[in-house]
Amino acid sequence: MTGESDARTRDAEYAVVVPTLGRPSLRVCLHALAEASGPGPVRVVVVDDRPGPDRPPLTADVPPSLRSRTLVVPGGARGPAAARNLGWRAAGDVPWIVFLDDDVVPGPTWGDDLTLDLAAATERTAGISARIEVPLPADRRPSDWERNTAGLAGARWITADMAYRRAALAAVGGFDERFRRAFREDADLALRIVDAGWTLTGGRRTTTHPVRPAGRWTSVRLQAGNADDVLMIRLHGRHWWRLAQAPRGRLPLHLAVTGAGVTALGCALLGRPRPAGACAAAWLAGTAEFALARILPGPRTRDEVLTVAVTSALIPPAATWHWLRGRLAHRTARPLTPLGTGEPAPAPRSAVRERLRS
Repeated sequence: MTGESDARTRDAEYAVVVPTLGRPSLRVCLHALAEASGPGPVRVVVVDDRPGPDRPPLTADVPPSLRSRTLVVPGGARGPAAARNLGWRAAGDVPWIVFLDDDVVPGPTWGDDLTLDLAAATERTAGISARIEVPLPADRRPSDWERNTAGLAGARWITADMAYRRAALAAVGGFDERFRRAFREDADLALRIVDAGWTLTGGRRTTTHPVRPAGRWTSVRLQAGNADDVLMIRLHGRHWWRLAQAPRGRLPLHLAVTGAGVTALGCALLGRPRPAGACAAAWLAGTAEFALARILPGPRTRDEVLTVAVTSALIPPAATWHWLRGRLAHRTARPLTPLGTGEPAPAPRSAVRERLRS
């Protein structure tokens, strides 16, 4: 019985991998992890993905109870997919790897709940997602950005809090490092895991994802994700949205609105006022519909209405530009092929690890 109990204990061991850009939320995340009830991680790997050589150390963000088990690994600013690959490789021979974003807050019973999640896993269970909660203001309607963040609560397999078997990660080659942004790399991994014959399931542990501050132009910058969607189509086909249970988005409408605007400008330059006016009307109608769809559910404050109105005119051309950029950049993309050992190709440089002292 003792040997069987030891085997079960070993099967429930886990390491936590946190890629970070050094945001203040990292301290909150790690302290919540340390304070959660239940068995803690055998190792914590913090992947420092900040650019530049002159960076203040992250040791002050690690609580004392975790320092003897924590490694800080430089990530090289190659994006979250590459950072997570460095992290799970550095975690060592541990059955489970739990990926946390540096801006989430594990719940007070997170360790106990994770132990139950891992105990319920079958031999073919490769990944177990957490329940993500996004707190929204109770005294007003959520803003456009807050509603965007709230969508994470219903997203499948997001690595804000996702546990994966190390064996499954090795079998499929880990994360695809062609995804340089925190977008779609989690869905790509999940689809490859399922294609390899594993299963994914939802767990009982709960993690909070606060709404982080955002600038006025954040929604425009987020359109860079349309290039990643092109890569997803190249890797998984045109119906990958259904397979990943992800929202389709408004790209077809953005392309149509942008096309109407460009055509209106072209007709005007060619001295054809009637088709120019018709296309301009179509552009205006599409832009107004998009703006209203974002304004009406929100708080409708002056600043919110102004921001949404301006960005609603900028988002369609930005989405179109990044879509075209993605079609060019990923025109020859092929699915990730792991090496014969199942391990992903090693990074061209060796990772330096820093073990923290308690």
